[in-house]
Amino acid sequence: MEHINSSMKVHKEALSAIGLKWEGTFEEAGAGGIRVVQTEFKRRLHEITDLLHPQELLGLSYHMTDTGFIHYVAVQVNESGAQVIPKDMERIDIPSQDYACCRHVKGQAVESSYNGIYNWIEEQGLKVSGGPLTHYEVYPMDQDPYEPEPEFTIFIPLNQ
Repeated sequence: MEHINSSMKVHKEALSAIGLKWEGTFEEAGAGGIRVVQTEFKRRLHEITDLLHPQELLGLSYHMTDTGFIHYVAVQVNESGAQVIPKDMERIDIPSQDYACCRHVKGQAVESSYNGIYNWIEEQGLKVSGGPLTHYEVYPMDQDPYEPEPEFTIFIPLNQ
């Protein structure tokens, strides 16, 4: 299905998150590697205190190599809280940033949504940030990680 959702520029303040790290290839991600981590993270969600948006699951993707990347399945936490980081989890801090934002809905091809937002960025004369965070996605916490047609919001960091 064609990408029909509109993209927009938004500003997001700095945030802190706690999450599980996944590292692998794009093929491993496509085969469901991240979904396994999402399932484990949700099982362990009760270990995290000071959640700010318990209804939102974050997927944070970072550059790694030409064939792979690092991805965190995380939740936003209160930055000022005395957060105890659960075993095998990490704290991730994301600075204040402008983003291109687009909602991906059920029935659309994920590739089409990403192509659409990158085309919109170019059409607007904006530039993708060269920083380590390549993009992040916000999923409804109650969505099944194995949902064949997930819904989520895409955020692509832009140069300031």
